[in-house]
Amino acid sequence: MDATDHVFGTDRMAVRVAAAGAELHSLRDAAGRELIWAGLPAWPRHAPVLFPIVGRLADDTAWIDGKPCHLTQHGFARDRMFRWVERTETGCTLVLDDDEASRQVFPFRFSLTIGYRVDGDRLHVGYTLHNPDDHAILHASLGAHPAFVWPLRADVAKEDHVLEFASPEPAPVRRVAKGLLLPDLFPSPIEGRILKLSEDLFAADALILDHPASREVMFRTPDGDGLTMAWHGFEQLGLWMKPGADFLCIEPWHGFASPVDFSGDFMTKPGLLHIAPGQDWTASWSVKLKPVPH
Repeated sequence: MDATDHVFGTDRMAVRVAAAGAELHSLRDAAGRELIWAGLPAWPRHAPVLFPIVGRLADDTAWIDGKPCHLTQHGFARDRMFRWVERTETGCTLVLDDDEASRQVFPFRFSLTIGYRVDGDRLHVGYTLHNPDDHAILHASLGAHPAFVWPLRADVAKEDHVLEFASPEPAPVRRVAKGLLLPDLFPSPIEGRILKLSEDLFAADALILDHPASREVMFRTPDGDGLTMAWHGFEQLGLWMKPGADFLCIEPWHGFASPVDFSGDFMTKPGLLHIAPGQDWTASWSVKLKPVPH
């Protein structure tokens, strides 16, 4: 059995997950169409796990108990090898535990378990973040960053795709500058439940929904082809693409980049999880495929 990748699925969905970063590398529908970005040079990732931070810290530095800790954007989990716990025909489970290397930049104990499971035409991805410490609170953020192929089909223009949210999303959105969260609130480009997609939306980096009313969004073409993404346990939703590249990231997060004016101890950073000794935090997201009707 390949130690680096695991391929699994059903007759309606095929999935490939890598031990490196516990990253989803491929998601194909029944017709063999690839729905995950291929990790081309424009952005050489597919669906990285964001931990123990989401976004960037000022000067890539977390001050913890008065000491500077170097944490680059989105943290280190995406660049670490996870350990296989289970591999089956319909899923897999991987774990990353703290070790000497992680504690050099993030002096907290943790155990992060990620499980993938296919059920028919739906992929479920679950996260359990455990604090194994007997005394210290685990302060961290965690997020998902799947990049879906955009356009979904070569015969549909990118500008003809939309995101259709489960509920109206009138609340202002947030933005980042040089990776840090701006204090400003920006008018939502979502009209009712519909966000008309274009590269121009992302010219100033990501769109961030602070507290979306929805827990589900459909990424679709005018004829209904596409996928539905749902999430639970995550508080924020980021939307991002790199102008000129053919992907759209739909990102459930618990946490966000440091505000531009934040300079306090990491443990007081807005948006963090605070997990008590011996306790767990869980969250999940899923993707359901909806092929074009015939």
